Amino acid sequence: MRRLAGATLAMATGLTVACSAFGRATFREPVLTLRDAQLRGVGITGGSIDINVDIYNPNSFRLDGTRLTYSVLIDSVPFGTGALDSRFTVEKGDTTRVTLPLSFTYAGVGAAGRQLLQTGTVNYRVTGDITVATPLGQFTRPYEGRGRLTTSGVINR
Repeated sequence: MRRLAGATLAMATGLTVACSAFGRATFREPVLTLRDAQLRGVGITGGSIDINVDIYNPNSFRLDGTRLTYSVLIDSVPFGTGALDSRFTVEKGDTTRVTLPLSFTYAGVGAAGRQLLQTGTVNYRVTGDITVATPLGQFTRPYEGRGRLTTSGVINR
């Protein structure tokens, strides 16, 4: 009886590990693309803006987002950070627009403003983690996006 219980436990553990490895292998990272931003408010040390991003789901199943963290850098100067803890859903093969609140510092604005005045463009980088629930389990993955802001809009790379 003990051997049967031990064999059953070993088989269940093996199946769990195999399914987990299979799930991680078939999960494809969502793609985030910056669309635009709107100023929400300013204060003594900085302010806040709403950043609209499109999240594309390349998987064959729905993603239920549970958390999204982000940091924005203008070239190498930190511009601002934020986190979104409200749920969002991206259907399979579809794109969903999400609004991210971002707190910024005047140091970041100054660096962006100087570069924009000198060259007409500003290179940006967004990094963070996205947590999604899927039929294969919950995943937290880092992401990174780069692009260029111009006086006429956003150019994503």
